[in-house]
Amino acid sequence: MTIENISVNKSFGGWHKQYSHQSKVLNCAMRFAIYLPPHVSSGQKVPVLYWLSGLTCTDENFMQKAGALRIAAELGIAIVAPDTSPRGEGVANDEAYDLGMGAGFYVNATQAPWNRHYQMYDYIVNELPNIIEAAFPVSDKRAISGHSMGGHGALTIGLRNPERYSSMSAFSPICNPVKAPWGKKAFAAYLGKDKTAWESYDSSELMRKATLFIPAKVDQGGADDFLKDQLKPEVLEAAAKINGYPLQLAIHEGYDHSYYFISSFIEEHLRFHDQHLNK
Repeated sequence: MTIENISVNKSFGGWHKQYSHQSKVLNCAMRFAIYLPPHVSSGQKVPVLYWLSGLTCTDENFMQKAGALRIAAELGIAIVAPDTSPRGEGVANDEAYDLGMGAGFYVNATQAPWNRHYQMYDYIVNELPNIIEAAFPVSDKRAISGHSMGGHGALTIGLRNPERYSSMSAFSPICNPVKAPWGKKAFAAYLGKDKTAWESYDSSELMRKATLFIPAKVDQGGADDFLKDQLKPEVLEAAAKINGYPLQLAIHEGYDHSYYFISSFIEEHLRFHDQHLNK
């Protein structure tokens, strides 16, 4: 797999880099960002945190706004931030912000015209890590995190692949997409009318049925405009209690859905993952 470097910036003794590559899974060119902490300069292989962003975002939002690089440099954790969907000429799209480009929802689409490109689940779980582990000085120790739509993706991917990740976390995730307007719209388009297929991408359903557990951390802003109708953390919390799942869930009063919220608590998330990546 050939990857092409787009940009390089030194940060906290490490390096933030952007790359493009041709994705076989998504049938289009894709871009990702990676932060390599200073530890790699001595030849050390470091663990990786995969960050999945939310609706309308790209690889740049988290790297520029979250304030995560200082802590990643201290802890010796690489961070990989992929794009949120396939893009480019010939890729199916919709005029609305919550479907199509920028809104891949981290599923494998089964319905035309989306199924030709929108295989974000396979891209995140298999293709991208294979590229990262072949091209960079990283280990096969992985954690996964994300925000909003990306929080949904991080939790569902972690729950479906507990053998691949040491831990998972999310900010303001869409916890019960089969019952949320964003999820209903996207799943109907990408997955079709059979709602049983939707449940395999619903973190609350997956957590309730899980048999293998990995540590999970979720933070939610209490003043989030999307809290009641779209995010539904209380459903995830109920699922965890039913199953005895090791979920840490906190509601932070006054915080909204923005990167002001993420940047306030990102250090806690990175230190949470560090504890489990280094076990």
